[in-house]
Amino acid sequence: MAKRASASGPTYRVPFRRRRERKTDYRKRLKLLFSQKPRVVVRNSNKYIQMQLVLNDTFCDKTFVAVVSSELNRYGYNGGTGNIPAAYLTGLLFGKKAKKVGYDEGILDIGLHTPVHGSKVYAALKGVIDSGMTVPHDPIVFPSDERIKGEHIAAFLNDTSITDNFTSVKENIMTDKEVDLEATNVT
Repeated sequence: MAKRASASGPTYRVPFRRRRERKTDYRKRLKLLFSQKPRVVVRNSNKYIQMQLVLNDTFCDKTFVAVVSSELNRYGYNGGTGNIPAAYLTGLLFGKKAKKVGYDEGILDIGLHTPVHGSKVYAALKGVIDSGMTVPHDPIVFPSDERIKGEHIAAFLNDTSITDNFTSVKENIMTDKEVDLEATNVT
């Protein structure tokens, strides 16, 4: 009888740590890095929308512009910070800040989020496009204008001030006019 060789290790390959934790899709990340364009990173949670302009370096990624939807309060926004109108306004503010720093183009990075037409991620992208940045996209993925303005929320709450607040905040962002919070909160 022939003697069998003993096993010298596992016969499988262990995935990278961030892949095991379901944080990074390396195939998609590699395609984004080969584009050599700044990445417009959009992440959403139940409470906030976060956007970053990220450039890759030899050893790490560097963030040059970052905006969170909680910053909309400085422009007079008093609605929820995790909905579609807030995502659009966050994208608009992000695009204005990125253009001010000198970045006019980018490529969308939604990470592991499932790309659903009309979602908050694409509302944020529409805000970036409306601010004047160039990002490759298909207009069919954007939410309708009624949802971006918050008319669906206003109809549910029977409150038309939501759409009025949206338009005033949009004008404030486009003119870089921050609202003095202490003067508006005086009772």
